[in-house]
Amino acid sequence: MSEIHDKRDDVFTVERPWGTFQNFATNQNVTVKVITVTPGSRLSLQKHAHRAEMWQVLDEAPVDITVDDHQWQAVQGELVWIPQGAVHRMGNSGSVPARVLEVGFGHFDEDDIERLEDDYSRA
Repeated sequence: MSEIHDKRDDVFTVERPWGTFQNFATNQNVTVKVITVTPGSRLSLQKHAHRAEMWQVLDEAPVDITVDDHQWQAVQGELVWIPQGAVHRMGNSGSVPARVLEVGFGHFDEDDIERLEDDYSRA
């Protein structure tokens, strides 16, 4: 499978008389999720061989992000690109639940998760 380019540049906003909408993907092989991370929790440190992901933070609560060697707190509205094969994690060190829109580009299969570290002892 070829490398999937950073899709953040493909996101656009359209204005309508009633407001706006953001377009994240058109006619592509994607999987869309909204992930809610409870306070004090984090997902496994993981990577995927068959898909790339783009995350958008939906709430005001900052989300702790790791992508390869970079770590930061993403803020509401921020788009995060996770290249195929990149080591990544999201967490919530705040006091309220944090929601993240995830758009996965490529073939989606839960078996494609390679967990490198996991707080819940999953393989």
